[in-house]
Amino acid sequence: MKKILLGAGLAIAALTGVVMVRTIKMRSVQVISGPPPVTQSMNLEAAAERLGGALRIRTVSWEDPALFAADQFDAMHAYLRDSFPLVHVQLEREVVGRASLLYKWEGSDSALDPIILMGHMDVVPVEPGSEAQWTHPPYSGAISDGFIWGRGAMDDKSALLGILEGVELLLREGVRPRRTIYLAFGDDEEAGGKGAFAIATLLASRGVRPAMVVDEGAVVAEGMMPGVSASVALVGIAEKGAVSLELTAEIGGGHSSMPPTQTAVGVLSSAIVKLEAHPMPAAITGVAERMFNAVAPEMGFGQRAVFANLWLFGPLVMRKLAASPASNAMIRTTTAATMFEGSVKENVLPIKARAIVNFRLLPGDDVADVIAHVEDVVADSRVNISVSPRSGSWNASPVSITDGPMYEALSRSIRDVFPAAVVAPYLVVGATDARHFAAMSPNTYRFLPLVAGPADLARLHGTNERISVANFELMIRFYVGFIRRVAG
Repeated sequence: MKKILLGAGLAIAALTGVVMVRTIKMRSVQVISGPPPVTQSMNLEAAAERLGGALRIRTVSWEDPALFAADQFDAMHAYLRDSFPLVHVQLEREVVGRASLLYKWEGSDSALDPIILMGHMDVVPVEPGSEAQWTHPPYSGAISDGFIWGRGAMDDKSALLGILEGVELLLREGVRPRRTIYLAFGDDEEAGGKGAFAIATLLASRGVRPAMVVDEGAVVAEGMMPGVSASVALVGIAEKGAVSLELTAEIGGGHSSMPPTQTAVGVLSSAIVKLEAHPMPAAITGVAERMFNAVAPEMGFGQRAVFANLWLFGPLVMRKLAASPASNAMIRTTTAATMFEGSVKENVLPIKARAIVNFRLLPGDDVADVIAHVEDVVADSRVNISVSPRSGSWNASPVSITDGPMYEALSRSIRDVFPAAVVAPYLVVGATDARHFAAMSPNTYRFLPLVAGPADLARLHGTNERISVANFELMIRFYVGFIRRVAG
């Protein structure tokens, strides 16, 4: 018995030793920040007014193309031309597709591959009936209490204007970059991104191979990373794919007073219950692993020990991550039943029932994998499964490089302006225009220099969207510093 206890004690001591050593060896991977970018003093009040003016233009993206407001996008083009005169004199500009804009700032060294900075002019609609809930009208562009208010203040006119403000400042200083810079501004990111696709296709046809692409996506998150007291600048290095599957079941109709054992609605309900109970497998690999490798060294000793020893604590961490919708989306292809249709009347048995289940695909899973998973889980010949004809489907984007000079330059540019932030790779769970450019460059990143806390998430696509004037200044300074660092 003593030998058994001694052996157990030695095993525990050895295990503890391994855990301690791995924890101690986990070092910060954060780059050293430099001094804030030096530029001419900007007129921040005027810059805020220009953003407010852009928010007053109703460049709304609708699902129905017939609702496209060409006059509003024409007004936005004219507004940008008037607001940034040096940009429109010294850069080449062309309209691509319906209303997207492409600018070219010619560099002095044609041997250097260009960079592409992206944004989008369009915004999502304001939910009808919610206008009175806004502190300031949604298209007012009001500047009040230190904030600029309006639809698009966060997504994504602040980035669009921030890029142009930065370029205008540099042009005013007489800067000419060594590396050519393209500015690509889509007109329908919120409705599929056909404009960005057209720009990407055009540039590819011209043989453009960008050294780096930077679009909006993730933000500087405050109070949203458990265990990390500092803000975390999340850099999207990939984005999930998407597919909506249509599930249908057809069973004879009739009067509800004489129902069969299971109606078409019942058949589909059972199928959806199965899918929710048996999601696709989760794993802390790929982008999620890279993210935790970046943030774990900044955690307290206990949490650092957990992430330094996932070989031991992996199952515990997985259960914790899977319990939260936000972190669960980082580690698996998610399942979301979103639509259900049945009978036309409450006392009529449905002849046909239809459901839509939306999946957001993790890098490494593809549409065929999802269909095979659904067929295996549902296992019911009465249920027909097909890709929904109403929406497109696409696989996850390629995963971009995080150990090369371009990612390092982006990280340093972030830390120059947000010196206390932890920079970490991130998986963007929605869709951005960057996915159309990902095949053009292994350095395609999604980062918006917007400081956001948990309370701000509801403002994105929601009520009272706003950005602080101070944050808008940091945004402009980020783009100035980034251009200086990367383009020379």
